[in-house]
Amino acid sequence: MLARRHDPIIAIATAAGRGAVGIVRLSGRDLGGFIQALLGRPLQPRHAHYLPFADADGQPIDHGLALHFPAPHSYTGEDVLELQGHGGPVVLQLLLARCLQVAASGSLPGLRLAEPGEFTERAFLNDKLDLAQAEAVADLIDATTSAAARSASRSLAGAFSQEIHGLSAALIDLRMLVEATLDFPEEEIDFLQKADAWGQLSKLQQMLATVLQHARQGALLREGLKVVIAGQPNAGKSSLLNALAGAELAIVTPIAGTTRDKVQQTIQIEGVPLHVVDTAGLRESDDEVERIGIARAWDEIAGADAVLFLHDLTRLASAEYAQADAAIAATLAQRLPPDIPVIDLWNKSDANPEMAAQTAPERGIALSARTGAGLDRLRRQLLQTAGVQSMPEGLYIARERHLQALQMCDEYLQQAAAQLQQPDPALDLLAEELRLAHNALGRITGEFGADDLLGVIFSRFCIGK
Repeated sequence: MLARRHDPIIAIATAAGRGAVGIVRLSGRDLGGFIQALLGRPLQPRHAHYLPFADADGQPIDHGLALHFPAPHSYTGEDVLELQGHGGPVVLQLLLARCLQVAASGSLPGLRLAEPGEFTERAFLNDKLDLAQAEAVADLIDATTSAAARSASRSLAGAFSQEIHGLSAALIDLRMLVEATLDFPEEEIDFLQKADAWGQLSKLQQMLATVLQHARQGALLREGLKVVIAGQPNAGKSSLLNALAGAELAIVTPIAGTTRDKVQQTIQIEGVPLHVVDTAGLRESDDEVERIGIARAWDEIAGADAVLFLHDLTRLASAEYAQADAAIAATLAQRLPPDIPVIDLWNKSDANPEMAAQTAPERGIALSARTGAGLDRLRRQLLQTAGVQSMPEGLYIARERHLQALQMCDEYLQQAAAQLQQPDPALDLLAEELRLAHNALGRITGEFGADDLLGVIFSRFCIGK
């Protein structure tokens, strides 16, 4: 994609299907001649012109608005032309074909269909957006909750990038100090001590910790938390999913083993998306189909961010049931990493209130999926498990690669701190750790990044954006 970055490009910028309005968008260098050939007249910059879009015989394909945004004051930083007509797919395809036909006649050589995300990639390459802002464009489009949409909008406006630039500026000051000490070793003044290099580094690490905490919450808004409901058959797993979702998604019957495959629903709690998965009841079974469902349940559990282990309060007196519950608990402890929380839920509290009172709160949460009792406490517990007490108003969206870059930066700064604490620090190693930390930050905004990284990021955008 990057090899053809100077080609003029065109695409239908609105979603597939029928709609009230459809947009064909072009971007390239000097579109004046093409506009004259296509529309028969020049366009006043940044003004909407209502006119016919004619075919090769002069017959109108459609009537709509044409807008010209000359470089550099456009989304991509190049000349941009938008043709806004009626949103029928046939009409838009005819208009797209007409543009390509006019371009091929010599008014805009090399015009081609845009790749996914190529308009936003042009905006990045022409310094209209940095990489974090460009990714926020896709995150805003893909947002599944209102909180995620607001956070993506703040990232698009530059909130996250400003945090990274603040860290980068502080890191540059520290690097300059260390480089000066390396360049002038004969100076009597101890540059590092006089300028409080240790204090600067400590403050930088504190700033980074704050940004990393906010980025983790921003990433949670984007990615969500995978929560798997596990337990024996008829413990009420499907009823719990239905209660959390507020809809009858899973089949609920008194027959054990009704759920044979996973049932998933995304819900949101205070703006945090939770991907809740109901699974087959865990038990020994001779039924081949049920065994497959149980195997898939364990696969889902292995990929969970949190597990809701559902117990049936009405069957606790059964030694066989208690033994099976203990076996499941042991298997969970064996298979799951220690950082994956398992929340014990004691269901059917409405049918056995005395046992519910004895069980909670020391051993988990007593609830009733039928009446909804205890669900609010469960929701609060899930937010706490996700590391979210309440979403800050100024939160910005973040991605997994941003977290990895920030964590890399933190590791390099820790190595730098270890060097600086030595009685006779190796300044060349200290300078190198600081340089690597700076590069890690630069990968977030795109200041230091490989072309293959850009290709991966923009290829996941929709066409026309």
